[in-house]
Amino acid sequence: ACDPVCGDIVFDHVTFGYEGQEVLQDVSFTIKEGETFAILGGTGSGKSTLLRAILGLHPISGGTLEISPEARRAGVGYLPQHTPAQRDFPASVREIVRSGCLKRNGLRPFWRASDKKLADEAMARMGIDHLAGKCYRELSGGQQQRVLLARAYCATGKLILLDEPIAGLDPMAMTEMYRMIADLNREGVAVVMVSHDVSAAVNYATHILHMSKTTSFF
Repeated sequence: ACDPVCGDIVFDHVTFGYEGQEVLQDVSFTIKEGETFAILGGTGSGKSTLLRAILGLHPISGGTLEISPEARRAGVGYLPQHTPAQRDFPASVREIVRSGCLKRNGLRPFWRASDKKLADEAMARMGIDHLAGKCYRELSGGQQQRVLLARAYCATGKLILLDEPIAGLDPMAMTEMYRMIADLNREGVAVVMVSHDVSAAVNYATHILHMSKTTSFF
């Protein structure tokens, strides 16, 4: 087995499932710093469940799943699937992006200057700093996804998990989202991305995991 220092995430003979069915069986792979790992597969194949397993929100039934100490200290950024309830969230862009710093902030009931600076930098790099005071629910789908990516970036400098980050976006917004993800990746942030977009996975991912009745790597 590979020790977690070999990569940010190490799956060692992992098996898990849900609703009484195994969806990942005895699979081993490693996700390292600076890699983009795309997870493809049909509806119900367990793609989102795999992300939740990495987050510790879904138990595995066999093997071991390790996150390196460095990645744990840096934190994990997570961009979940976009739901109608999320799109209507009544908070400002600034508030949502800063909420990515909550783990860094600990139990303090206020934002530190460093939190505010990090959030401002995240908004600037995602091209949404001019929207900081806007209500999130007033934004377009592409703008909302940028807000959530900025929030995920504030949670980590090491590892980001993205669940269908381009779902519902128009082609221009999709291209911009992929560009920003690639920029983060070039800076050493490991990206694990669930997607139905095979062509984008081929173009952007360093590794592809296809989940179905059998699991394949490309």
